[in-house]
Amino acid sequence: MTEEVAVQPREKKGKVIGVQGPVVDIKFECVEDMPDMHETIYTRTFDKRDVILLVAEHLEGNIGRCVSLTSTLNLQRNAVATATGTPLTIPVGDELFGRIINVMGYPIDGKGPINATMRSPIHKDVTRMAVNVGDIAGNKADIVETGIKIVDLLFPVVRGSKTGVIGGAGCGKTVLISELIHNIVEEHDGACVFCGIGERIREGNELYFEFEQVGILNKIMMAFGQMDEPPGARFNIILTGITLAEYLQSKGKEVLLFMDNVFRFVQAGSEISTLLGRTPSETGYQPTLSSEVGDVHERIKGSISAFEAVYVPADDTTDPAVVAIFSYLDAVMVLSRERTQLGLYPAIDPLASSCSNLDPAIVGQRHFSLAQELLRILTKYEELRRIVAVIGIDELSKADRTLYERARKLQSFMTQPMFVAESYIGKKGQYVTTAETLDCVEKIMDGKTDDRPEEEFYMIGKFE
Repeated sequence: MTEEVAVQPREKKGKVIGVQGPVVDIKFECVEDMPDMHETIYTRTFDKRDVILLVAEHLEGNIGRCVSLTSTLNLQRNAVATATGTPLTIPVGDELFGRIINVMGYPIDGKGPINATMRSPIHKDVTRMAVNVGDIAGNKADIVETGIKIVDLLFPVVRGSKTGVIGGAGCGKTVLISELIHNIVEEHDGACVFCGIGERIREGNELYFEFEQVGILNKIMMAFGQMDEPPGARFNIILTGITLAEYLQSKGKEVLLFMDNVFRFVQAGSEISTLLGRTPSETGYQPTLSSEVGDVHERIKGSISAFEAVYVPADDTTDPAVVAIFSYLDAVMVLSRERTQLGLYPAIDPLASSCSNLDPAIVGQRHFSLAQELLRILTKYEELRRIVAVIGIDELSKADRTLYERARKLQSFMTQPMFVAESYIGKKGQYVTTAETLDCVEKIMDGKTDDRPEEEFYMIGKFE
């Protein structure tokens, strides 16, 4: 009688045959050893540092072309690479509240290991994810109040929607995103995930200590892939953040997902694409731009409300990467450099922005009518402003002059002192409810404040 021997699965080992920056080619002996797409491969540098790779392409000759999540410095030719047989997984669980992880799920906040029992893969097939259409279509839209006047009035945030904060360098995207986090997490009992994609390390550091100071750190999970990291980390960190949000969603929680900055994700994809040898499109971006942006946004669904900061290169909103991101957003808040220079913070340009949630069926007829009237007044003001610059205000008709002055008061009233900017402006932050905003805007439009100077409305919360 022959004794059965359990066959041990053969460890799939390969050798490093080429390194081009963050792209590493690994050759395996036979085709059966070839790892799957997105599978994790471990190798080591000659100074004994672990390098983690993700399979991006299969090439002829049993070669797996991989993207590194860590620096490939000192990685030698013929170094042994071991395929794990699993995709990249990160720890998930309530243990991650108040913690910062990197793209691989390792803690980077110096607070010791994360003792989470559950792990989840960051790459998922979007087409296989179940969505209950009844939950999305049948229910009445639920508005999340942010306490920021211009946002609540013109860009109401609906639970489960995607809101973009779009602007060039130094227009205040991060400050606005930080204020949204502060107000929503303070006022609403939701869980929050913050994902830092390719932004400055200083900003992530300041954000962490700010949350700690105001006591909301225990409601926030953070994932950072900062500017100094390889493009593989900056590209995949967005998936790490979404995986954390999906865990919270599975627990039946309202989830707020903040991403700063989605353009850096596209930029990292462009770097990787070039090194993988793909021919860039006519505009210089990767040929897979639409599918990459689509894969990410299609995973943000259900009870996950997303806020995305989007950097606009050279203030050009027709940039292909920005346009690709635009198409997935329910609301687009465009930050204008001109308003920044005038000191109108938050510097959202109401006429360049749009919001599909500004609908009488969602916000109510009074709110909708006031918002439309505000946009009409501001449009007319833009015309009058050019005339005034040439002929002076005294030459305007009485009706135009009244409208001009009311528009300037409305423009000043739409500014607001922010909690996260208290140390810069020396004014205490203000939280203004939507009802208070509507009442104040109505008073200005009805002429009840015509005798008050414009300066009184600048950088205030509400007024009596």
